[in-house]
Amino acid sequence: MSGDNPPKVEGTASLDHESSVSDSKPVYKGKPMNFFRHMSAITGYGMTPDSIEEYRRDFDDYYADTMCKRCEENRDWLIQYSPIVRFMMDQVREVNGNLSSENIKCLPCSKDQAGGFHPKYGILLCQNKLRDRSHTEDTMAHEMVHAYDHMRFKVDWADFKHLACSEIRASTLSGECRPYQEWMVRGQWKFLRHMESCVRRRATLSVSGHPALKGDLEAAGKIVDQVFESCYKDTRPFREVYK
Repeated sequence: MSGDNPPKVEGTASLDHESSVSDSKPVYKGKPMNFFRHMSAITGYGMTPDSIEEYRRDFDDYYADTMCKRCEENRDWLIQYSPIVRFMMDQVREVNGNLSSENIKCLPCSKDQAGGFHPKYGILLCQNKLRDRSHTEDTMAHEMVHAYDHMRFKVDWADFKHLACSEIRASTLSGECRPYQEWMVRGQWKFLRHMESCVRRRATLSVSGHPALKGDLEAAGKIVDQVFESCYKDTRPFREVYK
């Protein structure tokens, strides 16, 4: 690994190549995880923003094995039984790509993201950010759209318009913007054109996460607006929006 020099190319998440491919078991070095600490975190009693952040880091480290096992079980089940995951794996294969449990990895993430795609390393599933199997399915489908776009359209991930287009397509086609997710999970109570609103919002957030934009939502929003109409209507490889 130390002698590996990956190409200067960004995927749809800022993936550190060392942590993204490491399978070594983490050694827990945080404070004890006991009943009282859990209750303090749940109630917020005696907790400061710094101590809450410390608790979250310790929680992710302490339960890393459990979360990894759950993530891998969900991933493997979806690879075998999920219609959208199986379809996207077939479509990636059609454009000379290959996705499997070997390059769909469950690993802890420090950033607020559910997953990521990198042309060299494949798909990352953030084991400590995924709520359940349904969330894992949406995340896998989202990242598989990026993988398809990379192989089919030769995406230049350093080009903000290319990145924005793929993010728009991934949010549209993965199912992550269906009404239940917006209303019940994210609390976004928009009834008119909710799908379009969700796709714009989530694509803008993703584009703003590019290291060069440094979280600038206004700049990211302008880039998304420039390509939205054409990319939103492009449902390839589906005939229509799946969910």
